[in-house]
Amino acid sequence: MKKNTLDMFLQKVLNVPFWIKQVMFLKLSNEMKSHYCYEFLQNNEGNLFTTYVPILTFNGRMELEERKSGFDYNIYNFLQSCEDGLSIIEIASNTFLTMEEVAKIFEFCVEQTFVKTPEAKEISAMAGFIAGKFRLGEYYRRRGDLNVDELHNAIMTHENSTDKQFGEVLVNLGYVSENEMKTLLLLKEEAQKRFILDYNIVPKSGTAYSDESQQYKEEAEKLKEENKILKSKLVQLLAMVKKNANP
Repeated sequence: MKKNTLDMFLQKVLNVPFWIKQVMFLKLSNEMKSHYCYEFLQNNEGNLFTTYVPILTFNGRMELEERKSGFDYNIYNFLQSCEDGLSIIEIASNTFLTMEEVAKIFEFCVEQTFVKTPEAKEISAMAGFIAGKFRLGEYYRRRGDLNVDELHNAIMTHENSTDKQFGEVLVNLGYVSENEMKTLLLLKEEAQKRFILDYNIVPKSGTAYSDESQQYKEEAEKLKEENKILKSKLVQLLAMVKKNANP
């Protein structure tokens, strides 16, 4: 846990030549705008779950020190990360867990009073939604975008509309914007992906952070293949950029 994998990744990005950064910025900017993520970030800049730093309680600190409950490694690694002052995204990248898995651990620790409940309702709502604790409508209710009557109305309307998804009903009723709803569903889907920067620092099976070691190995192999494809595309992109820069 001494290495901050996210910082390692960001430093690699920051150290690339400026002309590479320009291409990366344009690609990322277009990608974010195509999924309406740019607007979502602007509206939620100060209350993102990924950048939130969980605060350890007295109960959490005592459990971390004494480990009387005998939880698995993931719980204690999470508590130690909170003690070290790491954000949610740093915890995910350091422990090689998905954002969904970290959100589930976060929700568990909040319920056990090991970490404090976030003051911002947006953070609590996103954590519960990503963790699968509640669905789309409850997410918006907890954020304050829907009241109880509006949520009930949306549920009744959805039950009478067999050809529409619940998100579509919320949009049609004018309760939420289509762009924000699409971004939210994308975040939910992307939260299931694992971020691994360097496979050389992934824990061995004997010290893995998850008990599902076989599943983890299979996912790691799949990610390795995806990583090869991404590297190949990056090489092609760099070649094209160099060619354009030196006609």
